[in-house]
Amino acid sequence: QIGNLSFLRGINLAENDFQGEIPQEIGRLSRLRFLNLSNNALQGEVPGNLSFCSSLEVLNVSYNMLVGKIPNSLETLGVKRLNTLLLKSNNLTGTIPKWLGNASSLVQLSLVSNELHGSIPVELQKLPNLSVLGVSANNLFGIIPPAIYNISSLISLLLAFNQFHGQIPNDIGLTLPNLQAILCGGNYFTGQLPVSLSNASQLIQIGFEFNNFNGPVPPNLGRLSALKKLTLQGNQLENMEGDDFSFLASLTNCSELSMLVFAQNRFKGHLPTSIANLSRTLEFLGIQSNQFSGRVPDEIGNLIGLTSLIFSQNFFTGEIPNGIGRLKKLQKLWLSDNQLSGTIPSSIGNLTQLLHLHLEGNHLKGEIPLNLGNCRNLFEVYLSHNNITGSIPKEVLSSTIIILDFSGNFLSGLLPLELGNMTKLLALGLSHNRLSGEIPSTLANCLMMEQLDMQDNLFVGSIPSSLSALKSLHYLDLSRNNLSGQIPKYFQNLTLLQYLNLSFNKFEGEVPYEGVFGNASAVSVVGNQHLCGGIQKLGLPPCKVQGLKKNNKSHNLKIVIPVVSCSILLAVFLFLIFFTWARRSKRKAPSMLQIQETFPKISFAELSQATNDFSSANLIGEGSFGSVY
Repeated sequence: QIGNLSFLRGINLAENDFQGEIPQEIGRLSRLRFLNLSNNALQGEVPGNLSFCSSLEVLNVSYNMLVGKIPNSLETLGVKRLNTLLLKSNNLTGTIPKWLGNASSLVQLSLVSNELHGSIPVELQKLPNLSVLGVSANNLFGIIPPAIYNISSLISLLLAFNQFHGQIPNDIGLTLPNLQAILCGGNYFTGQLPVSLSNASQLIQIGFEFNNFNGPVPPNLGRLSALKKLTLQGNQLENMEGDDFSFLASLTNCSELSMLVFAQNRFKGHLPTSIANLSRTLEFLGIQSNQFSGRVPDEIGNLIGLTSLIFSQNFFTGEIPNGIGRLKKLQKLWLSDNQLSGTIPSSIGNLTQLLHLHLEGNHLKGEIPLNLGNCRNLFEVYLSHNNITGSIPKEVLSSTIIILDFSGNFLSGLLPLELGNMTKLLALGLSHNRLSGEIPSTLANCLMMEQLDMQDNLFVGSIPSSLSALKSLHYLDLSRNNLSGQIPKYFQNLTLLQYLNLSFNKFEGEVPYEGVFGNASAVSVVGNQHLCGGIQKLGLPPCKVQGLKKNNKSHNLKIVIPVVSCSILLAVFLFLIFFTWARRSKRKAPSMLQIQETFPKISFAELSQATNDFSSANLIGEGSFGSVY
């Protein structure tokens, strides 16, 4: 029934949870001047009949889920009184309507974060009062119409994260003198940064990051006394020969500066100490991925407002300055992938608000300072690939840490049982050290653990059965140690486990078949001389399990004993039969001795004489046994 409220002059229903489509009935509110439906969950298209709201001056439907094209019917509003059109953060498609150039009263036009394509229509140059032009984060392309840079009323020019190309005019600071924000990051702009920017004295934010700008940074930006953010990372900017970073010295005049980023460029040489004279309001300083060399100035500790100090991936040498300990608000310290040497300064223990510590990839030596344990809010600790010695202090094992990487050092001794107190730990890297002793069973308390890398150490003993509790484990590497015993069968029950390396240890017995063991590319057990079984692709010999031998012996005995028993009984039975028969035979037939005594003994001569020398006249017959006389 909202369409019946014809007396309404304004509707503000922002920041609710409204869903569904914008009611068409709103188009009946001819006296409506202000409509704000932003920050809801509205769907569907922008109603075309809003054009009947002939008095509408402000239309804000940002931060919803609207789709479709910007209705051409809204041109009627533009021709009349519309001065604010805010459609940002939706899913609008199509091109930017050319009719917007006829909305002569338009002051603010924000189409940021949609799915618009095409180019910026040149017709927008006809908007004499336009102060905000926002088209960032779309799929727009082409060259910015030169006339856009002549709309002197512009305060905010938001072009970032599209596919625009071309150059920024050298005189932009003269033609847009009222400019407070120019955001062109994430495009394909080329050429040098305009020196005239310093003439736009009201500039607060300059964003030229991730383009193809080259050459030096204008040395006169220090004239922008209101400047708060300067982001130039991801280009091909460089300091010219003999230029000792004059732009940095100039920026010391920007007393409101809070963010300075010129990372991922081609700057080289020593970082001037003048950097320490930047505003104490500076919170973010990022110069990573350049070619800076020499020492990190100790004076950096003067920037007491810093929350993020990112100096990684350069060629800095020398020791980490003690002055860093004065940065009490620091939350991110990235000095990784340089050539820093010496010990980790104990002053880092003063950084009690530190969340991220990255010192990996340097030449640091000595032991881990105990007072690093004062940093009780740490999320990430990366000390890998250095020359750090000694044991792991239990004091540094904060329960807030989610990633702890000490790999690639010379750490020794036993693992502290206090590792089990790190219940939020997601990844633990201890590989390539000299750690010894048994794997502590308390690791089982790290129930959120996803990655555990302990390869290339001196660990001994069996894998604790308690580690079966690590159900979240994706990656486990225990290779190149002196671990022994059998491979736990519970590994095949860790359903999220995608990589398991147990190679070059002293494991023995049967390799399981299920779970991760069923994928030969996900598991490695080479270098264990007494393993058997497993899937065929692992190339292990079949098992001769001791328990099976005992079962076979028992089975054989079960067969042999009855057979032998039956044989003995049969032999006894046959003996008895024979014995009985023999006794009966004695009674019925004479013995051999009795037979011999029954017939007389006759010599051969007597036989010859009696048969007339075996004469045929006395032959009775012949058979197979000879002749009978």
